[in-house]
Amino acid sequence: MSDFTHLDDTGSARMVDVSGKQVSTRTATARGRVVVSPTVVTLLRDGSLPKGDALAVARVAGIMGAKRTPDLVPLCHPIALHGVSVDVRVDDDAVEIEATVRTADRTGVEMEALTAVVVAGLAVIDMVKGVDPAAVITDVRVMAKTGGVTGDWSRP
Repeated sequence: MSDFTHLDDTGSARMVDVSGKQVSTRTATARGRVVVSPTVVTLLRDGSLPKGDALAVARVAGIMGAKRTPDLVPLCHPIALHGVSVDVRVDDDAVEIEATVRTADRTGVEMEALTAVVVAGLAVIDMVKGVDPAAVITDVRVMAKTGGVTGDWSRP
């Protein structure tokens, strides 16, 4: 695993050179949730949130977040994203967010999927904070990934 370190021989941070890796189709799916008050759940379900359609804003924000991941996460490779989907749904006590990112490149898209979930969650909080200042993003995690040298992985 020393080939994957983000430190050089002197201990300084570096971006790992992936130029020798094979291009392969890669996907990653991440999930998270924004815990909200019952009032927010009602407003989201009724479509009567004062700031507008929080779920639509969150979807677009998540896609934009995935695209900007290398600008936000140090040492993350800028790669071409070939598909990003962000699904947002209202549950009884939270807004559930799932993002799937796809590429054909030399490195994975787990960070892009995680960033999509977090940015979508931040957009939800921005849209509901006037009604529920206690809303919180929780349980952000990678659920599955495919492709690359390490192959497929799913959260047990």
